[in-house]
Amino acid sequence: MRICAVQTKPVKGDIPRNIEIHKKLIALAVANSADIIIFPELSLTGYEPELANALAAPIDTPQLDDFQSISDAAHCTIGLGMPVKNDLGISISMILFRPHTPRGAYSKKYLHPDEEPFFISGQSSVGLIGAQSNIALAICYELSIPEHSETATKNGAEIYLASVAKSAAGVEKAAQTLSDIARNHSMAVLMSNCIGYCDNFESGGKTSVWAENGALVGQLDDKSEGILLYDTQTKEAIAHYL
Repeated sequence: MRICAVQTKPVKGDIPRNIEIHKKLIALAVANSADIIIFPELSLTGYEPELANALAAPIDTPQLDDFQSISDAAHCTIGLGMPVKNDLGISISMILFRPHTPRGAYSKKYLHPDEEPFFISGQSSVGLIGAQSNIALAICYELSIPEHSETATKNGAEIYLASVAKSAAGVEKAAQTLSDIARNHSMAVLMSNCIGYCDNFESGGKTSVWAENGALVGQLDDKSEGILLYDTQTKEAIAHYL
C-alpha cells in the first residue's frame, strides 16, 4: 500500500481555487499509485479560524462531489480538510472519500484553546481506515495529547496519519512528538503540513514520514507544494513536487 501525505499552499478562503489545487495534487498522487491521499488541516479553506463560520459547509456539500468520482475511478481514499457545519456547530474535519462508499468525516476531538471560540469538539463518524482498517487519523493538536495515539494503538492502528497546519517552530516540536509516537507504539507515522501564510503565522511545510523505530525516512521542503509517498511494503518514502 502507498500512503500519500500532501503539502499544499491554500489560498485564504477561496474554496473553488483550492479545489483545483487539490485536484492537481491528487492527480500527481494517483499517477504515483497512491492508495490513500491525506491533505493538511483545513486545506480547502486554509487554516483561518476567524473565517470558519462563513466558509463552513455540511459534509454532503455538492461542491465536493468531484472528489467522490475521483476516488471511485482511481480506487483510492482521499481526505480533505474542511470546516464542517452541523446542528451543534462547526468542527475541524477531514472529509473522507472512499471508493463506492458514502462520504464520511473524521473530526478533531481535542481542540487547542485558541480554537474553542470558533469550533466545537468533533465526534468522528470514521474510525480506523485502510484496506486492513489499521490506519488512525489525527488532526494537528491531537498529536500532542498522549491519550489520542494510545487509543489508536489499543484500537489496532499500525499507521498514524497527522493532518496539521503548523509554523516552522510548531513543525520542529511536532517532529519530536511524532517520532516518539512512532517509536513508542511501533508504527509508521506521517505528517501532512501546509506552506504559505495562514491565520497569524507562516506555515512551516516539511511534510514528513517516520519509520516504526522513530527514524525520519522522508521529508519535503518548507517552500514547495508536492506529495510524500510512503510504501508500506518497501518502507521507502518518495517525494514529488508540482
